[in-house]
Amino acid sequence: MAAPTRTPRSRWIEEALRALADGGPDAVRIEPLAKSLGVTRGGFYWHFEDRTALLTEMLDTWERAATDEVIERVERKGGDARAKVRRAGALTFSDDLLPIDLAVRAWSRHDRAVAGRLRRVDNRRMDYLRELFSTFCSDEAEVEARSMLAFSLLIGNHFMAADHGTRSRAEVLELAARWLLA
Repeated sequence: MAAPTRTPRSRWIEEALRALADGGPDAVRIEPLAKSLGVTRGGFYWHFEDRTALLTEMLDTWERAATDEVIERVERKGGDARAKVRRAGALTFSDDLLPIDLAVRAWSRHDRAVAGRLRRVDNRRMDYLRELFSTFCSDEAEVEARSMLAFSLLIGNHFMAADHGTRSRAEVLELAARWLLA
């Protein structure tokens, strides 16, 4: 008789991140996660001591994906700094990462530890932008302004409901990107 298979730790984390993106940290509960994975609650305890341990693992996974993995993918593909800025933005705010990022931002408003984690992630992102912008901007103040504007544009875009006259949102974003990368 074959040994029972356990749901991999990574699946618990993936499902928890999906729950976070869909409903915030209160939606990350062991019983509903087990149900959505089609396993018993007991399987959870093979991998995690408790819910807090899962939440920490989720944040670790998000942090790696949002920083190390994005930067690695951007650098592996290569290109000039302008292309890298565009690629980093597209990967950071992709359909996979954006819902989690937005959920972490909302969570950080009510949890100091999460706010600290978000600050660390955003600082890594800003450091990378500064590094890229400094390859074609020599003025330190301009590098900082462009980095902040680029990052703010990508985050703020998801919170705006404004219309843009005769232009589409995509057209306006493209114009803004061209201006920032000039």
